[in-house]
Amino acid sequence: MDSPTILDGAWLRANSLPQPHEAADKNARGRVLVIGGCRTVPGGVRLTAEAALRAGAGKVQVATIESVADMIGAFLPEIGVVPLRMNDDGEIDAAQAAVERHLTRSDAVVLGPAMSCATQSAALVKMALDHCGDAGLVLDAAALMAICHHAQGLKARRFPAVLTPHIGEIAALLEREAQAIDDDRERAVRECAERFGAVVVLKGAISVVADPMGQVFAYSGGNVGLATGGSGDVMAGIAGALIARGTPPLVAALWSVWLHGEAGRRCAESIGPLGFLASELLGFIPQVMHRAG
Repeated sequence: MDSPTILDGAWLRANSLPQPHEAADKNARGRVLVIGGCRTVPGGVRLTAEAALRAGAGKVQVATIESVADMIGAFLPEIGVVPLRMNDDGEIDAAQAAVERHLTRSDAVVLGPAMSCATQSAALVKMALDHCGDAGLVLDAAALMAICHHAQGLKARRFPAVLTPHIGEIAALLEREAQAIDDDRERAVRECAERFGAVVVLKGAISVVADPMGQVFAYSGGNVGLATGGSGDVMAGIAGALIARGTPPLVAALWSVWLHGEAGRRCAESIGPLGFLASELLGFIPQVMHRAG
């Protein structure tokens, strides 16, 4: 089995991001739809949405529970909001979520941030698979716990979805103990990518990424400060934006890992190695993206 390819400056230079034409309008820069949020974590989708804008998406919509949709829209006036019915558990009521039209009009969909109910997420995943066509699909958090019954639908996609699990989530997907995953992270990522026909990002001190063809990459430039609430929501938003801009899923996933890690390094240098917030990553995304380009 080949060793992982190291994600570094040489790889980034050889796989540069597509750049919009100077005359491009906001639609040409890509439209991202973020679906997620719940009553107990109402602001996580705001991190994903802003990360998508910071990574260059032209338009971002957030579909979230109606009780907080207006507040998120007011806090982040650059986005559009789609208020969705909330069930008694404070989650999106998937049976009442009329998002089909928004799915069909998006270039990338990020599903799952700040949700906690696998049942509602499973229905939303099916909806996305049925209606988002060739749009990019990034599945995060609760959406990952909803895909075991959708493996064939994911494998049938023309362009692979991007899955962003942490070690506990990939252990659940592969029905193994987390320690067994940690003992051989490369094997686990390869297996997960093959099982779901997806690009899989296993987040951690060393992030490992695999695609369905068995390619594996490793990135060790992050830091412990990134292990904080909302950090993964930011990375999912970056990936969604890059896909919406026309970046192939594997390249988008790898760039999102690198941009997220480099933003974390900047936070560690300017604020401190521990204690910076996920929201403080956001302002560094354009800077590190520009300097890498």
